Amino acid sequence: MGEKNHKKKNNFFSRLFELLTSKLVIASLITVLVFTALMLIIFLSEQKTNSAINTLFDAIWYTLVTITTVGYGDITPHSVLGRTSAMILLLAGVALFGALSGKFASFLFDRQQKKDRGLLKMNKIKNHFLICGWKPNFERILEGILLANPEIPPEKIILLNNSSQNEMEKIKADSRFKNINYIHGDFTDEDTLLKSQIKTAERTLILADNSENFSNLETDSRTVLAVITIKNLNPKIYCVAEIIDSKFEKHLSLAHCDEIILSADYGQNLLIQASSGKGMSHILRELISEESDSGILICDIPQKFVGNNYGEFRLSLKTSDILIGLLENTGNFYSRRQEALAEAQKNPNVEEVVSNLKKVKSLKSNLPVFAPKDDYIIPKNAKAIFIHGNSF
Repeated sequence: MGEKNHKKKNNFFSRLFELLTSKLVIASLITVLVFTALMLIIFLSEQKTNSAINTLFDAIWYTLVTITTVGYGDITPHSVLGRTSAMILLLAGVALFGALSGKFASFLFDRQQKKDRGLLKMNKIKNHFLICGWKPNFERILEGILLANPEIPPEKIILLNNSSQNEMEKIKADSRFKNINYIHGDFTDEDTLLKSQIKTAERTLILADNSENFSNLETDSRTVLAVITIKNLNPKIYCVAEIIDSKFEKHLSLAHCDEIILSADYGQNLLIQASSGKGMSHILRELISEESDSGILICDIPQKFVGNNYGEFRLSLKTSDILIGLLENTGNFYSRRQEALAEAQKNPNVEEVVSNLKKVKSLKSNLPVFAPKDDYIIPKNAKAIFIHGNSF
């Protein structure tokens, strides 16, 4: 403990020494000393004249007014030495404020450039939505995400990817996306994720990344690595990941990924269903299209029906939407698992506890249960699945 404190003290004094010996600090000290010397010269040289500079405060006032090039003209030096010092002050003030203005403008410009290129660390942002990766038609994906999540303002969305500067400039040029934040970097890297404030993020979507020429194996491996890293940094984040090959689904499940998108499998299944000639592709497209009036709705179940029969809830509904089932263990997998563990250990019977712990191990989040029987008990953290019809 004493050794750690000693190291901390050494580090503190080392940083303090570096600060005090930096060029900026030395230049600032010299400038202050020069201005102070000129102020004292003006004050002393004006004591034998009829100048209005009679006190040290008058000299300080005159020096500040001259340095800042305001020049009120209420008091002026009369002596040759005083006026000479005033000319030096005036020239130094113009040079100083010119340099400071240039530095400040350069700082703002560099900061904007870094922001546009995704090189700035995100500060003071929480409960945000992090979108990792890039793929063709990214603008359409982003547009769909904004439409599907109207409660999330663009300022709360961060894009994290390695796409080219040209691709991101196209997105930033679109008025719909101009307030979306961007970080350039590898979303599998822990330091890059920390720049995006992953520890305070509420949700993340990891795309099957096409920003570089990765093989399908590399793309899915990077997705799994990203989920593991993200869940390690923020276990409570709601994580959705897209993979190409279904063999990686097990790895994502073990990493507690909340939703897994098998984009290639979906396409294949749609083709298989369409081959039957029964119009299945039209049905599915109508249900998931953001442009359609109809679709699938996930709604909260009133608390009074939780723990009661599904049939009671079904008969209580007064809506034209069609109830098709339940979505169980909704929300963040980490929270559901912690709740299930606590519940499993309440039973005093050891065999029951072991049995319940096995159930917890096989727990799946966001599990759909279609058309359950009327006597099926609605569990906690379940939501209702409806099909919403067309408006006509």
